[in-house]
Amino acid sequence: MSMQSSPHGLKVVIAVGKRKTAVAKAVIEEGKGRVWVNDVPIELWPVEMAKLKMMEPLMLAGENVWGKVDIHVYVTGGGVMAQADAVRTAIARALASFTNNEELRRIYSEYSRAMLAGDPRRTEPEKWMRYSARRFRQKSYR
Repeated sequence: MSMQSSPHGLKVVIAVGKRKTAVAKAVIEEGKGRVWVNDVPIELWPVEMAKLKMMEPLMLAGENVWGKVDIHVYVTGGGVMAQADAVRTAIARALASFTNNEELRRIYSEYSRAMLAGDPRRTEPEKWMRYSARRFRQKSYR
């Protein structure tokens, strides 16, 4: 996480969240409560379960925190739900850092530790001479 001040005196926080091979970067600044994921408003996100997962930190923070910030999230890699988890972690870390509120950190930790700490499990890399992490080439005995 990094906190920066823009030349206009605005407070900006950048936070990163990861899950499997998905990486999300959240940029948070003062605003009107708008949230974009890859330049798409979060309300228009096509996968409902992923949208709800991405909105968890916002709903836990409440309207008084959510309504005062604008969040831009850029996510790459991974599948739909891994991207949603990465976005959730990035938004939670950014909000906790932006508000510097211990109560908000406690709420996130009680709800899900992975929201702030992240999930250390990653995708197992492919091995040499295999086309998957575990699967080996089929062998014929006859």
